[in-house]
Amino acid sequence: MEWFSAENIVAVLTAVLGVLASVGVLWYERRVPRRKRIGYRVQMDTPIGSDVSRARANVRLGLFGETPGMADATLVLLRIENDGSQSIARGDYTGPDEQLHGLVVEFSERRVRGIAVTHSPGADHLMDHFTPSAGLRDSGSLIRLPRVPLNRGEHFKLLVLLTGSHVGSPIRVTGGIRDGEVRTNTAARPDEKPPLFGRAARFITVALTVCVITLACIILVRDDTPPPPIGCARGELTVTGSTAFQPVLDELAEKYGKACEGATVVVDPHGSTAGIRELAERGAKAGKSGSPALLALSDGPKPSGFPQLRENRVAVSLFRLVVNDKVPLNNLTLDTIRGIYRGDIRNWKQLGGPDLPVLLVSRDANSGTREVFQRRVLGRNEPAQSSRDCATKDDPQARVIRCELDSTDQVLAEVGRLDGAIGYSEMRTGTKPAGAHRIAIDGAAPSVDTIGTSSYPYREIEYAYTYGSPPADSLVSSFLSYLSRGSGQDVIRTHGHLPCATPEGLRICGED
Repeated sequence: MEWFSAENIVAVLTAVLGVLASVGVLWYERRVPRRKRIGYRVQMDTPIGSDVSRARANVRLGLFGETPGMADATLVLLRIENDGSQSIARGDYTGPDEQLHGLVVEFSERRVRGIAVTHSPGADHLMDHFTPSAGLRDSGSLIRLPRVPLNRGEHFKLLVLLTGSHVGSPIRVTGGIRDGEVRTNTAARPDEKPPLFGRAARFITVALTVCVITLACIILVRDDTPPPPIGCARGELTVTGSTAFQPVLDELAEKYGKACEGATVVVDPHGSTAGIRELAERGAKAGKSGSPALLALSDGPKPSGFPQLRENRVAVSLFRLVVNDKVPLNNLTLDTIRGIYRGDIRNWKQLGGPDLPVLLVSRDANSGTREVFQRRVLGRNEPAQSSRDCATKDDPQARVIRCELDSTDQVLAEVGRLDGAIGYSEMRTGTKPAGAHRIAIDGAAPSVDTIGTSSYPYREIEYAYTYGSPPADSLVSSFLSYLSRGSGQDVIRTHGHLPCATPEGLRICGED
């Protein structure tokens, strides 16, 4: 694994940034003291007099037109609110004890002529504080405000009539708050749409987005083409033997051929025993000219009498018993299975099933799947063939109807077609034969996930045989390495087998 690849570095930085942001928020919430704060803002500052220096004279009616000394009059609406995170009490205003007021509003260059106070909805109690005895006074350009207690989010407004200067002259609110401050309000105005995120949140979001986009770009532009198998070789290779392992071999042959230019791998299985014999015969004919370009797969170890063949343990293969869907049984004991194949049980009604004769659909003598079934499940050979069409008995003396077929696909097709039929095949992940279903043995079902702990008996090691030791640079050696130790392990597991090269597979392949 490339630990220091670009995508790994960006991914780690993204994760670290996310963790730091989360920790920073928690630290801020727990460690940074929540401040008390009074904010203020001028919501309106407009002329109502006739002495306008930079615009046309205002139109005035009623009191505004009749009252003398209003030529330079202006109206200011000032909002004062608790925009901090804590409530503010009377005692939170700083200043001498004999000083009644808490805040001072200063209108530079203007003179206060009138004041109207309004409060926020639901805060009628605030009006009790706006009395001269509580500290509300004005003199010249100043308004002294009482020590008004404000809950979080509460506010009041001052509508002030002023004379003496033009619109826009400075307005300032001063005062002291214990563990807090008085400042111009920077929050959104009531008629403004508040920002969805704060400045820190926006920064973190942008940073994380940049990291994610960078990581995605690296993944998109990088070359994900897998490297060719180590030790690619040219030429042509034939893989024969086990039909149970054929789906694995077909996929591996195709992938190897695409990855290795000039290599052709042909899969031509005829059964485990037939493949062993073909390899031995071709090797003997080759003589001193070398090992033939032939690889034989076998369900289980080769028969005795082939000393020239060299074995390689590839995978642990699981096999299954399948029964026609007209037989609603999902589990059989070993003793029951043996009784069926001895001919002691000839009708499914003897097992509580339907009134259907038992039909045995088996493989021919070259089949490794059959050999494993006989050795691991029956503990003896199957009975002789008694039927050619798998439905009628050709031998009247036979105790059970039994036929033999050449391939796994033929077995599955016949079991699904014939009512009351039972057969066996290799385990094919994700596939269910049409018209048939898998049955457990002694309550144990075949599964790669439990192969190391389950008592399921119908399993065997898959062997790959070569004639002697082929040259290290040959296509036989290269494909065998690809199959048993290279990228082929993923394909093996995908098809429901356990590679011997895995820790669990290594233990089972070493014990069996």
